[in-house]
Amino acid sequence: MKAVTQKSKDVDIVKIHEAAENYLETIYIVKKRLGYCRSIDVCNELGYSKPTVSVVMKDFRQNGYVVIDSHGDITLTEKGLKVAERMYERHQLLGKMLIDLGVDDETAYADACKIEHDLSEESFSKIKEHYSKMKK
Repeated sequence: MKAVTQKSKDVDIVKIHEAAENYLETIYIVKKRLGYCRSIDVCNELGYSKPTVSVVMKDFRQNGYVVIDSHGDITLTEKGLKVAERMYERHQLLGKMLIDLGVDDETAYADACKIEHDLSEESFSKIKEHYSKMKK
Protein backbone atom coordinates (compact mmCIF):
# COMPACT_ATOMS: atom_id res chain seq x y z
CA MET A 1 0.00 0.00 0.00
CA LYS A 2 1.73 3.12 -1.13
CA ALA A 3 0.80 6.20 0.82
CA VAL A 4 1.10 9.76 -0.38
CA THR A 5 0.87 12.67 2.03
CA GLN A 6 -1.11 15.69 0.86
CA LYS A 7 -0.90 18.97 2.68
CA SER A 8 -4.22 20.42 3.71
CA LYS A 9 -4.51 23.81 5.42
CA ASP A 10 -3.37 22.54 8.86
CA VAL A 11 -3.29 18.76 8.62
CA ASP A 12 -1.30 16.20 6.71
CA ILE A 13 -3.75 13.94 4.93
CA VAL A 14 -2.60 10.43 4.16
CA LYS A 15 -3.93 9.43 0.75
CA ILE A 16 -3.78 5.73 0.04
CA HIS A 17 -5.28 3.54 -2.65
CA GLU A 18 -9.10 3.38 -2.76
CA ALA A 19 -9.18 -0.34 -1.97
CA ALA A 20 -7.05 0.23 1.14
CA GLU A 21 -9.38 3.05 2.22
CA ASN A 22 -12.32 0.65 1.89
CA TYR A 23 -10.59 -2.01 3.99
CA LEU A 24 -9.75 0.48 6.75
CA GLU A 25 -13.28 1.91 6.74
CA THR A 26 -14.68 -1.63 6.91
CA ILE A 27 -12.50 -2.48 9.91
CA TYR A 28 -13.72 0.72 11.59
CA ILE A 29 -17.41 -0.06 10.89
CA VAL A 30 -17.19 -3.71 11.97
CA LYS A 31 -15.37 -2.77 15.18
CA LYS A 32 -18.05 -0.14 15.93
CA ARG A 33 -20.82 -2.66 15.32
CA LEU A 34 -19.35 -5.77 17.00
CA GLY A 35 -16.78 -4.32 19.41
CA TYR A 36 -14.05 -6.33 17.67
CA CYS A 37 -12.88 -7.09 14.16
CA ARG A 38 -10.98 -10.09 12.83
CA SER A 39 -9.84 -10.87 9.30
CA ILE A 40 -12.79 -13.25 8.84
CA ASP A 41 -15.16 -10.38 9.68
CA VAL A 42 -13.54 -8.29 6.93
CA CYS A 43 -13.89 -11.26 4.53
CA ASN A 44 -17.58 -11.60 5.37
CA GLU A 45 -18.25 -7.87 5.13
CA LEU A 46 -16.49 -7.32 1.80
CA GLY A 47 -16.98 -10.76 0.26
CA TYR A 48 -13.25 -11.32 -0.28
CA SER A 49 -11.33 -14.56 0.24
CA LYS A 50 -9.30 -15.25 3.38
CA PRO A 51 -5.98 -15.29 1.47
CA THR A 52 -6.73 -11.90 -0.12
CA VAL A 53 -7.60 -10.30 3.21
CA SER A 54 -4.60 -11.96 4.88
CA VAL A 55 -2.21 -10.37 2.36
CA VAL A 56 -3.80 -6.94 2.88
CA MET A 57 -3.65 -7.24 6.68
CA LYS A 58 0.03 -8.21 6.49
CA ASP A 59 0.66 -5.15 4.33
CA PHE A 60 -1.32 -2.94 6.74
CA ARG A 61 0.72 -4.26 9.71
CA GLN A 62 4.00 -3.62 7.90
CA ASN A 63 2.94 -0.09 6.96
CA GLY A 64 1.63 0.82 10.41
CA TYR A 65 -2.12 0.97 9.72
CA VAL A 66 -3.18 -1.88 12.03
CA VAL A 67 -2.04 -4.01 14.92
CA ILE A 68 -3.31 -7.59 15.21
CA ASP A 69 -3.22 -9.29 18.60
CA SER A 70 -2.64 -12.98 19.35
CA HIS A 71 -6.42 -13.64 19.15
CA GLY A 72 -6.63 -12.09 15.68
CA ASP A 73 -8.38 -8.91 16.82
CA ILE A 74 -7.51 -6.03 14.48
CA THR A 75 -6.95 -2.59 15.96
CA LEU A 76 -6.47 0.47 13.80
CA THR A 77 -3.38 2.48 14.67
CA GLU A 78 -3.62 6.27 14.84
CA LYS A 79 -2.56 6.36 11.19
CA GLY A 80 -5.17 3.76 10.16
CA LEU A 81 -7.87 5.36 12.28
CA LYS A 82 -7.29 8.74 10.64
CA VAL A 83 -7.95 7.26 7.19
CA ALA A 84 -10.92 5.16 8.35
CA GLU A 85 -12.66 8.02 10.16
CA ARG A 86 -12.12 10.32 7.19
CA MET A 87 -13.68 7.80 4.79
CA TYR A 88 -16.54 7.02 7.18
CA GLU A 89 -17.39 10.70 7.62
CA ARG A 90 -17.37 11.26 3.86
CA HIS A 91 -19.47 8.15 3.23
CA GLN A 92 -22.08 9.12 5.81
CA LEU A 93 -22.36 12.79 4.83
CA LEU A 94 -22.46 12.16 1.08
CA GLY A 95 -25.00 9.36 1.55
CA LYS A 96 -27.27 11.57 3.65
CA MET A 97 -27.04 14.38 1.11
CA LEU A 98 -28.03 12.08 -1.74
CA ILE A 99 -30.94 10.70 0.30
CA ASP A 100 -32.07 14.27 1.00
CA LEU A 101 -32.05 14.83 -2.76
CA GLY A 102 -34.44 11.89 -3.19
CA VAL A 103 -32.05 9.05 -4.00
CA ASP A 104 -33.03 5.72 -2.40
CA ASP A 105 -30.87 4.65 0.57
CA GLU A 106 -29.09 1.74 -1.10
CA THR A 107 -28.15 3.73 -4.21
CA ALA A 108 -27.20 6.80 -2.17
CA TYR A 109 -24.68 4.94 -0.01
CA ALA A 110 -23.31 2.94 -2.96
CA ASP A 111 -22.75 6.18 -4.88
CA ALA A 112 -21.31 7.89 -1.79
CA CYS A 113 -18.73 5.09 -1.58
CA LYS A 114 -17.63 5.85 -5.14
CA ILE A 115 -17.50 9.61 -4.62
CA GLU A 116 -15.76 9.63 -1.23
CA HIS A 117 -12.43 8.44 -2.60
CA ASP A 118 -11.98 10.94 -5.41
CA LEU A 119 -13.24 14.12 -3.79
CA SER A 120 -10.54 16.60 -2.76
CA GLU A 121 -10.28 17.76 0.84
CA GLU A 122 -11.17 21.28 -0.26
CA SER A 123 -14.34 20.21 -2.09
CA PHE A 124 -15.44 17.91 0.73
CA SER A 125 -14.89 20.67 3.27
CA LYS A 126 -17.06 23.07 1.25
CA ILE A 127 -19.77 20.44 0.73
CA LYS A 128 -19.74 19.69 4.46
CA GLU A 129 -19.95 23.39 5.29
CA HIS A 130 -22.84 23.93 2.85
CA TYR A 131 -24.75 20.87 4.06
CA SER A 132 -24.37 22.01 7.67
CA LYS A 133 -25.83 25.42 6.80
CA MET A 134 -28.71 23.82 4.88
CA LYS A 135 -29.62 21.53 7.80
CA LYS A 136 -29.89 24.45 10.28
